[in-house]
Amino acid sequence: MKASEVKPNRLYDDLAYLWPLVSPPEDYATEARDWRDALRRKLGPGRHEILELGAGGGHNLSHLTPDFRATAVDLSQRMLEHSATLNPGVEHHLGDMTTVRLGRTFRAVIIHDAIDYMLSEADLRAAFATARAHLEPGGVFITAPDHFRETYRAPRVDSSTNSDGKTELTFIEFNHDPDPEDTTVETIMFYLIRDGGELRVEQDRHVTGLFPLKTWLCLMEEAGFAVEQFPSRHGDDPRQSVLLVGTLADCTEHAGAQDGESAGAPSPPVT
Repeated sequence: MKASEVKPNRLYDDLAYLWPLVSPPEDYATEARDWRDALRRKLGPGRHEILELGAGGGHNLSHLTPDFRATAVDLSQRMLEHSATLNPGVEHHLGDMTTVRLGRTFRAVIIHDAIDYMLSEADLRAAFATARAHLEPGGVFITAPDHFRETYRAPRVDSSTNSDGKTELTFIEFNHDPDPEDTTVETIMFYLIRDGGELRVEQDRHVTGLFPLKTWLCLMEEAGFAVEQFPSRHGDDPRQSVLLVGTLADCTEHAGAQDGESAGAPSPPVT
């Protein structure tokens, strides 16, 4: 079987039930501290309202909700259901980070590693425009890709084994760059699922974006953000080594209302 023949993005669809075993919430504690500290440094004290685009199962967000009032958006209904269970006090919306408009603004917008699914500069521009459309003047936008072109190393293999007492999962991911001349890389995932004594093997494929740091900085500045780079602590893991922190200037003409009108009616909350 060719890699291109593997069904894509199953982790957010029929295999979404495995998400808490693939990436347990407690594994996010250290990096979430960096996100919280960056938000607090830029926003100051108070329980500010924040929006997470591409929140997925809400694992990173779960470490921020004690300090901030949060709203979450994701493209996958099944992942939103995980997040709603983990974060019952959060308002959830089904939507695409490149097009969604909620018709309201926040003190901060964050995009965790879901930003990696932006495959082109046009995708990045659209995501940054969405962030801007949901920010108050002077608001803060934080994002962090897993890799920059300059720091990317391949091939890379990662694995883990976790159990919830009923299902045991060994998760293996192989990341490589089929074409170093384009802006995408590919990850093939293997799920060894032991449930009730039976072992089942599933495959999955994800294509994500890869851009130089300069591209990120230029496109964020183009979107109206003054950008700073905050280091992120991940031990020996090179992923998300830098948080890109953008501030929308108070004097910048805020396009939220216009963007909301052009994108259609606000997205209703998921119940």
